[in-house]
Amino acid sequence: MRIYRLMLGLLFGAIILAGDGYPALDRTLSTRRLAAAPVIDGVPEPEIWADVPVSGGFVQHEPDRGQPATAETFVRVGFDETHLYVLVECRDPSPGRIAAAVTQRDGDLEDEDAVVIMLDTFLDRNTGYLFGTNVLGTQYDSRLADNGRTEDHRWDGVWQCAAARTSTGWSAEFAIPFRTLRFTGGADTVWGLNVIRGYPRRLETAVWSGPAEEIFRVAAFGHLTGLEPGLDRGQRYDIIPYGLVRLQQGKKTTADAGVDLRYRLRNDVSVEFTVNPDFATVEADQEQINLTRFELFIPEKRPFFQEGTELYQQRVTQFYSRRIGEIPWGAKFNGKFGGWEMAFLTAASDPQAGTDGLDDEGRNAYYSVFRLKKVIIGSSNVGLLLANRYWEGDNRGSIGADMTLFFTDTLGMTAQFVRAHGPENDGKTTWFVRPAYDSSTTHFHVRYSHWDKDLKENMNVIGFIRDDDRREADTNFSRTFWLAHPFFDSGTTSNNFNIYWSQQGTLRSWEFESSNELKLASNWNIDLSVTEEFKRYEKDFRNRLISFGPEYDNRRGTSVGVECGFGRNYDSDLRLLGADVEIKLTDKWKVEYGLTRLWLSPDPDRESTWIHVLRSQYYFHRDLYVKLFFQTNSVISKENVQTVFVWRFLPPFGAFQLAYQYGTSALGTESAQGHTLFSKLSWLF
Repeated sequence: MRIYRLMLGLLFGAIILAGDGYPALDRTLSTRRLAAAPVIDGVPEPEIWADVPVSGGFVQHEPDRGQPATAETFVRVGFDETHLYVLVECRDPSPGRIAAAVTQRDGDLEDEDAVVIMLDTFLDRNTGYLFGTNVLGTQYDSRLADNGRTEDHRWDGVWQCAAARTSTGWSAEFAIPFRTLRFTGGADTVWGLNVIRGYPRRLETAVWSGPAEEIFRVAAFGHLTGLEPGLDRGQRYDIIPYGLVRLQQGKKTTADAGVDLRYRLRNDVSVEFTVNPDFATVEADQEQINLTRFELFIPEKRPFFQEGTELYQQRVTQFYSRRIGEIPWGAKFNGKFGGWEMAFLTAASDPQAGTDGLDDEGRNAYYSVFRLKKVIIGSSNVGLLLANRYWEGDNRGSIGADMTLFFTDTLGMTAQFVRAHGPENDGKTTWFVRPAYDSSTTHFHVRYSHWDKDLKENMNVIGFIRDDDRREADTNFSRTFWLAHPFFDSGTTSNNFNIYWSQQGTLRSWEFESSNELKLASNWNIDLSVTEEFKRYEKDFRNRLISFGPEYDNRRGTSVGVECGFGRNYDSDLRLLGADVEIKLTDKWKVEYGLTRLWLSPDPDRESTWIHVLRSQYYFHRDLYVKLFFQTNSVISKENVQTVFVWRFLPPFGAFQLAYQYGTSALGTESAQGHTLFSKLSWLF
């Protein structure tokens, strides 16, 4: 009990010491009501934008932190009754070298000439929205939480953007409906604002307000003043019905229908209902190699569970939506009440079948998640999460509290305590404390974690933990070196050590991992990683893996990377080969190929395999495109093909889709699916 009292004392002391590590910056931009809505084509209209205040003075976040940006950037913000409008003008001394390759919505813009608008619509210095684009007008949007530590790029909002090249560089325009945002309104409203510009030929990122120690740090935003969004008098609801026809080889033709309803009770409170949602055209999980004896964490791809997940993200994952199969219905609630943020999600699903979605014979389980979060003492926050599955008379799940504390702009701490509940092994707990130092170039943390034995039994019916029965310690040191050398751009090293014992004191594992990357000025990268570990199961094992390889990226949409590895894994010699190729054939057509080859010797369980993954996207324009996904896994004789044609006539929700699938199944399993054709129409009212 002494260690529990000590940790509890440290937590309360940390809360008392936690301060506002991010004093308000003096960057302010005034907005103005526009006489007419601009045409969103990327070309500024002087008669509309001329009288709107303009601001520049961007500074580098990296590589030369705090120095003036290499190229000038100017931003203007206007509004009318229904929209917020943003104009960003990017000067460029060499317009012919502007990099633009990504056309897929929410594609990675890191290596693109791009601009990003970030809005703190509650001025809580903790949460925000992010809207980005490149020269091709590609849309990227996400939501920020935990003072920018958490980014949920799976959120999709309704908004517009466009970009155009100019004689002096390029410009971008944004039109963001107020109804897309949750916000504080009224006369003389003040929001938080920051703008990022990517300038990849120098590996440069510049910001309008800052630089903070981390690029998305909400507490470092400047102020956007003069807004008058008021109460939105426009439509407060979205109704999104769909119809789907499925023709599958060897089965009867079937038809399905469903509907999503989204309603805003007010500007900062919304509810969503879904009935018989369809996930048939969602891309399959990509096959991967698992060299551990633990369960793999699989990312969520289903839209209903994707949106709004930033509030549920934790180190100890109490809510893991992939535990929920097909659902006949679901509901979500999100709201802000003063300094409190509240979210609730509930859905029904059959834990055994997870496919028929029928609520009969008591087979369906009912999954519920409640989240409460509050900003305290500047930009720190504390939260509560309750996750539960009710099935056949039993409740299983967990309740937990977590916190993110900021003492200064570089020192902080995260902590979490979770108690599991269930008919057996009720009351098992896990907790951790993790103080950390974070700057723009350096990260260091130490962490101690406690995991009771038999904790997984109740937590993992709705959450995700890989293991229990641990007393665990780990530490990480990472650093980026900007080299300012004719041949080298930067070097990055990340080194992690982890060790844990059983609750009885038996050493179960230790692991050291070092990952290193050197970026050359010639667009080449060289990667080297080393892993050495001890594992105790039915016997003691010493595993190791050394991998290295080069990568070339022309920063115009074409990259090639190769990785070679060798080592030892659970008494088998291991060799690993990986390759990734990405080619931009035209401005509209991109092809990606990935290869993974694993050799094990001896191989008693026949785990040696070839995995091939091919993706191709052709965009007629950003809302009319064709995608191909193909993968094979030789160890399970799996061949999976998915092709989908999408026309988003009311983006992002109103769309027509025509899809073909063959061999789709869960990760690591064979498939019995024959040739299948889907036709789906969804509408937005």
